[in-house]
Amino acid sequence: MKHLTLRQLEVFAAIARHGSFTRAAEELFLTQPTASMQIKRLAETVGLPLFEQVGKRIHLTDAGRELYTVCREIFERLDQLEMTVADMKGLKKGHLRLAVVTTAKYFAPRLLGPFYQRYPGIEVALKVTNRERILERLADNSDDLCILGQPPEEIDAEYQPFLENPLVILAPADHPLAGARKITLARIAEEPFLMREPGSGTRMALERLFERHRLKIRVRMELGSNEAIKQAIVGGLGISVLSQHTLALDGTTGQLTILDVQGFPIQRHWYVAHPRGKQLSVVARTFLDYLFEVRQHFVAPSIPAVRDAPRRKSGAGGNRRRSHSARR
Repeated sequence: MKHLTLRQLEVFAAIARHGSFTRAAEELFLTQPTASMQIKRLAETVGLPLFEQVGKRIHLTDAGRELYTVCREIFERLDQLEMTVADMKGLKKGHLRLAVVTTAKYFAPRLLGPFYQRYPGIEVALKVTNRERILERLADNSDDLCILGQPPEEIDAEYQPFLENPLVILAPADHPLAGARKITLARIAEEPFLMREPGSGTRMALERLFERHRLKIRVRMELGSNEAIKQAIVGGLGISVLSQHTLALDGTTGQLTILDVQGFPIQRHWYVAHPRGKQLSVVARTFLDYLFEVRQHFVAPSIPAVRDAPRRKSGAGGNRRRSHSARR
């Protein structure tokens, strides 16, 4: 075992995490043959196969699972050593691995900008993916911290809310209900909805609300990104429920309006999480403290308002109304 190298363990851990030689090689900027050769040499040193292939998928062998556990402990201790030494030198430098759900990408980079300026020696690896993948990474302890739109109750994790995340109903600026007051949930249920994939935190929040009122969602289309949903709304394909954070710095806001629907906005929070019992590095603790220090600057009211929709005639009496801008 003395002949093991950290590079071999790094390649092995990446393959074990992704379940794929190709994705691991891409992450580490290696060719697939190079990654395969590293694993071959590692398996020869261990004396047992580390992976087995079942169909098109690869799985860890018993020996591989044992080695993966040791790998994570080694890299965690090395991270701790790096942070401790940096702290002893009076410096805040090192690495931060941060994973966020897709909707959080609308504010996460704005959070990281001032953090970089304050601690220019810290390198941040930001992973943006869907909730299902975030939960997998959280269970695998792949990151220092994760940001999600609802508590990761499926995982044995520690989490705490740090930022408001209001959910609003978006419609085209010229929608017949634009400008209407106190729209009932029963009325809005008649509209075709554009939805994220099953398992999305936003979708689950809407489904729970409709279930409580014994209403059914008319799903016209499922789309894999908030950008696609907003473009589909502008195209007149339906309405949707999205985080108000998705309106930040967006080019479509002049073509969208927030409908005044009873029960909305749904008040939710963003949560920062890590595996229960995980010993946070100096950098991770520093970033966690930073989140709670600056969160007041990133609440929903700071998001640019949706501009007024063009004036349009109502269906009765010819009264003219303007659509609501984003509520502050």
